[in-house]
Amino acid sequence: MEKLPIGIQDFGELRRGGYVYVDKTELIHRMVTMGKPYFLSRPRRFGKSLLVSTLKALFEGKRELFEGLWIENRWDWQQTNPVLHFSFEAIDYDKRGLEEALQLHLRMKAEAFNLKLERLGSKEQLAELIQKIAAKHGQVALLIDEYDKPITDYLNEENIGQAKANRDLLREFYGVLKSADEHLRLIFITGISKFAKVSIFSNLNNLSDLTLHRTYATLTGYTQSELEYYFEPHLYAAGQALELSTAVLLDKIREWYNGYSWDGRNKVYNPFGIISFLDQQAFMNFWSASGTPRLIVEQMRQQQLYAMEEVPIKSFIFEHFDLDHIALVPLLFQSGYLTVKSANLLTGEYVLHYPNKEVRESMYAFLLQELSPEPTRHNTGRTVHDLQQAFAQDNLEQVRDILDSVLADLPYETFDKTSEGLFHGLVHILFNYLGLYCKSEVHSARGRADAVVQMPQTIYIFEFKIHQTATEALQQIRERDYAQRFRSSGKRVLGIGVHFDGQERRIAGWEVEAL
Repeated sequence: MEKLPIGIQDFGELRRGGYVYVDKTELIHRMVTMGKPYFLSRPRRFGKSLLVSTLKALFEGKRELFEGLWIENRWDWQQTNPVLHFSFEAIDYDKRGLEEALQLHLRMKAEAFNLKLERLGSKEQLAELIQKIAAKHGQVALLIDEYDKPITDYLNEENIGQAKANRDLLREFYGVLKSADEHLRLIFITGISKFAKVSIFSNLNNLSDLTLHRTYATLTGYTQSELEYYFEPHLYAAGQALELSTAVLLDKIREWYNGYSWDGRNKVYNPFGIISFLDQQAFMNFWSASGTPRLIVEQMRQQQLYAMEEVPIKSFIFEHFDLDHIALVPLLFQSGYLTVKSANLLTGEYVLHYPNKEVRESMYAFLLQELSPEPTRHNTGRTVHDLQQAFAQDNLEQVRDILDSVLADLPYETFDKTSEGLFHGLVHILFNYLGLYCKSEVHSARGRADAVVQMPQTIYIFEFKIHQTATEALQQIRERDYAQRFRSSGKRVLGIGVHFDGQERRIAGWEVEAL
């Protein structure tokens, strides 16, 4: 079998080393022959750096690396272009400061072309470098990877000032590219965030944004057909190891790792997640290992917004994120926690949701850990598993004890009538997290129960009250006939009214009734 390209971001290393390469060169060919200045944002670990490295090898004319690929006999290998490649992963701005680090990096790039820079300041040096390379070698292919890293690295309350300073500096730095157009064969800029497109590229307004472009929806990531074709031996090995048929294995893989989309039609796998699965041959959460931005939790807490399962938005919302007015939905989208479920290109209306089980579990676990009381904070996965087992055993006393432990140490202000968002947020997260293991759902609209858990024999309908009794909660379940839609199931239906005492911070009332 070809080797799995875990962590391989260099196209040359991948091709020479006998690793699996999913051929994206047809789309790459279309892109570089149809236009010139491009911008693409994708979440972390989505193959952006490998794409940039592939472009670098293409313009340098390294035909041997493209042997057997779609583009091999469709590209003029005699025509090459000098490549100016920036990866902010390799620029030491954290220690030196961004301006000094950029100037040092530009001087290193100039030396590689046997050039010497005479101007002062990073933006002037960038313009000078492009002009001198073009004069000596021809039009330049400019590739900028992780363009936004000096900003996204500081996206937290403590360092937001540094993020803004770096944003302002980069606006000036990238601004010189428009006037350098005649010296450039290609501009390809990629990163995680799209939020900075307006504020950073305000002086470079001719970029073609591929982020939501339907033609390039599969430029990074693996489609289902690509997965099954290129990784067939590895899929077979995983099926053998897990003792699963091919059909069952592919269904579980789709549930866990597929689902990312930028057009609502084409779905792709995050390369890191699916390759990690094929390597370890175990269904695990690889997404959570790379962490969740603290800013996401801070914003969700401030906005008391935790229900992100189905988010309707207009397309202009994608452009409405900047450091002065942080918008939660674009932040979740850019970070890869939300993806496009459906898109109406006639009206510009989108519906976003979690792409798959892996990402949904990561978000629920992280939120539950951050928002829950100290005793359960470091064992949230175990808590949810125990809750599922308690329902499976019809042990409502244990269900009550687990809920009590999760909610018991919430701050007093949580139970103020004007500020119940954290309480309801925790209930929402807990029961939707539970839904990864059994059928559980949470509703907040009038006429729907607060939470419903469906087990093979029993359906549990919950109504939670802070300022009313458990009897009143149960009465609401009865009067609004929440059980009506479940009666045809043939299962036993139980209504559970719960009163949580905000002063004592405990479950003070718990009443159960067969409906």
